[in-house]
Amino acid sequence: MAKPIRLVSGFVTVGFWTLMSRILGFLRDILIAAFMGAGPVAEAFLVAFSLPNMFRRFFAEGAFNTAFVPLFSKKFEAGEDPQRFAQDAFSGLATILIVLTLLAQVFMPWLVLAMAAGFAGNERLPLAVGFGRIAFAYILFISLAALLSGVLNATGRFAAAAAAPLLLNIVLIAAILLAEMTGAEGMAVAGAGQPEGLAHGTFLVWGVLVAGVAQLGLVWVAAARAGFRLTLRLPRLTPDMKRLAVIALPAMLAGGVVQINLLVGRQVGSFFDGAIAWLSYADRLYQLPLGVVGIAVGVVLLPDLSRRLRANDEQGGRDALSRAGEIALALTIPSAVALMVMPVPIVSVLFERGAFGPDDTVATALALAVYGAGLPAFVLQKVLQPLYFAREDTRTPFRYAVVAMVVNAVAAVGFAMLLGFIGAAIGTTLAAWAMVWLLLRGRRDMGDVARFDDRFRKRLWRIVAASVLMGAGLWSGVLVWGPLLGLPGWKYLGLAILVGGGIGVYAILGQLLGAFRVGEFRRALRRG
Repeated sequence: MAKPIRLVSGFVTVGFWTLMSRILGFLRDILIAAFMGAGPVAEAFLVAFSLPNMFRRFFAEGAFNTAFVPLFSKKFEAGEDPQRFAQDAFSGLATILIVLTLLAQVFMPWLVLAMAAGFAGNERLPLAVGFGRIAFAYILFISLAALLSGVLNATGRFAAAAAAPLLLNIVLIAAILLAEMTGAEGMAVAGAGQPEGLAHGTFLVWGVLVAGVAQLGLVWVAAARAGFRLTLRLPRLTPDMKRLAVIALPAMLAGGVVQINLLVGRQVGSFFDGAIAWLSYADRLYQLPLGVVGIAVGVVLLPDLSRRLRANDEQGGRDALSRAGEIALALTIPSAVALMVMPVPIVSVLFERGAFGPDDTVATALALAVYGAGLPAFVLQKVLQPLYFAREDTRTPFRYAVVAMVVNAVAAVGFAMLLGFIGAAIGTTLAAWAMVWLLLRGRRDMGDVARFDDRFRKRLWRIVAASVLMGAGLWSGVLVWGPLLGLPGWKYLGLAILVGGGIGVYAILGQLLGAFRVGEFRRALRRG
C-alpha cells in the first residue's frame, strides 16, 4: 500500500511555499504599481497576462487536473501503470495547448475585446493585443507544469510543485528592475513618443515566457526524479483517455463558467479608467490568504479524499474534511475581518508611491474590502469541491457554477450602474457565497464523509467570535497609529505593529475561547 498522504504536513508545505510566492508577488505588484501605476500600459499588460492564466485554469488547473488527479491517484494506489496514464495525458494536453496557442495568435484582437470591451477605440487595445500575442504561449508551459504538479501532489510530493510559482515572481521582478536599470523606459518615451511604462511592460511580458519555461523545467525534473519522466509524443486515444475526457468535459464547462465570472468583472472594470488595475491590485492582496490557505487545502485534500474513498474509509475522510475546514476558516476568517477593517492602511503602505497616487489607494481599498467579505467563501469552495471531484463528479459543480455565474453577472452589472466599478467586486463576492451555499446543499446525500464533525461545528463560532474581537482591536489600533501610517519611512513600522498586534490578539483570544489549540497543530505535524 502506498504511503498515505500526510494531510496537515502537506498543507503546511504547500502553504509555506505559496506564502513565499505571494510575498514575492506583492513585491512584483508594488513595483508594477510604482513604475506603471494604473495607466494604459499597466491595464494592457494585466489583461494580456490574464489571458493565458484564464485558459490555464480552464484547461489545466481547472478541468484537466480535477479529472486527472483522482484517476491518477487511484491508479497509483492500485499500481495500475500510472506512468503510462500520465504520459498519455501529458501528450494529449500538450497537443491541445499547441493548437490553442496558434489559434490565439490569429484571434488575439477579439480575445482582448472579449476580456475588456472598454478598450475598443483607445490606445489600450493595440497595446494589449501586442502583449497578448507574446504572453499567450505561457499557457503551454504552465499548463504542462500544472499536470506534472498533479502527478507530484498525488504521490505525496508537494514541495517542488508549490515552489514553482516563486520562479514567475522572481523573473518578473528581475524584468521590471532590468528595464529600470538599463534606462529602457526613458529611451522608449523620448525616442518614439510611446506611452509611459511601455518598456517596463515589454520587459514584463517577455519575462512571463521565460518564467513559464523555468516553472515547467522545475516540476519536470522533480517528476522525473519521482519516477515519472514524461516526454512529448503523439497523443493516443486510449480507453483511459476517453474516460478522462468524459470526466473533464463537465469540469471544463464549469471552468468556463468560472472564467466568465472573471470576464464579467473585467468587462465592467474596462469601462472605467484605471478600474482594471485597481481591481487587479485588490485581487492580489486578498489572494494572499486565499492562496496560502485555500489552494493549499485543495491541493492536499483532493488526492487524500480520493484515496480514502477508494479504501471505503468514511471516518477518515470526514476527519480529513473537518480538519481542513477548521484550519482554513481559523486562518481566513480573521484575514477577512482585517481586510474589511483596515483596507486603506494596507493599500497605502504597500502600493502608494510613484505613479500610484492617493485616489488609486482609495479605489483599490474599496475593492479590497468587498473582496475581503467574500474571502471565507472562496476558501470554503476549495474545501468542499474535492468532495465532488474525488467521486469523479464534475457535473454537479458545473451546474452550481452556472447559477453562480448568473448571480455574478446580474449583481456586477446592476451594482455598476449604481456604484460604478465596485459593482464588479460586489458581483464576485455574492457569486462566491452563492456557490458555497449550493455546494453545502448538494453534499447532503454523500453520507457521513461529507459532513463536518461536532468539533468543527463547535469551533466555528468561536473562530468567528475571536475574529470579531480582533477586528475591534484593529479598528482601535488604526485610530491610535493612524498618524504614523502617514509618515514616510514610519508607515511600514505602523503597519507591522497593526498586523503583528492583530495576529497576537487573535492567537490569545483563539486559545482562551477554545477556537483552536496550537499544540494540536504541532502534534499533527509530528504524527505526519
